[in-house]
Amino acid sequence: MTDPRWLPLLFLDVDGPLIPFGAESGRYPSFRTGHVPAAAANPLLTRLDPAHGEKLAALPCAIVWATTWMQDANECLAPLLGLAPLPVITWPEPSSLDEQDERAGLHWKTRALVTHAAGRPFVWVDDEIRDADRAWVAAHHRGPALLHRVDARVGLTEDDYAAVGAWVRRQPQVDGDDRRTA
Repeated sequence: MTDPRWLPLLFLDVDGPLIPFGAESGRYPSFRTGHVPAAAANPLLTRLDPAHGEKLAALPCAIVWATTWMQDANECLAPLLGLAPLPVITWPEPSSLDEQDERAGLHWKTRALVTHAAGRPFVWVDDEIRDADRAWVAAHHRGPALLHRVDARVGLTEDDYAAVGAWVRRQPQVDGDDRRTA
């Protein structure tokens, strides 16, 4: 088995990619969530397709939660997806965010993801990625990156998995001298 420290990172948002929202009411399928106490507290979890877990696990990358769910993603979502707990990005305090970035249209997650990647190849899957984020990553990240925007109304699709999978499979594994933990 490949050491996950040598694989490209996949920064994964939850709301939008895994839990669709924003479409007309009644357009979402409902999935059985099983017995997870936190599931009762969030009715949107019925929109979480458990099949995403197998599809994510099949990607040759190290998955990292990049969501405001923070550690709740491991407590609420990972068990429903059949995934082991994953690393979680710790976001900067709102007061430390750069107002100039916001005016330029840069997403508040962008700088933190590039810092966390530290030059390692990464995919960022989110429904809020903009051209400003792509330009900033291209200018400030020394490794390959794919910023993959998902339609929040439908969430991750087979086409999204195909695009992300094709990209990560083209990336070289990080060599032993440049290993970083997810």
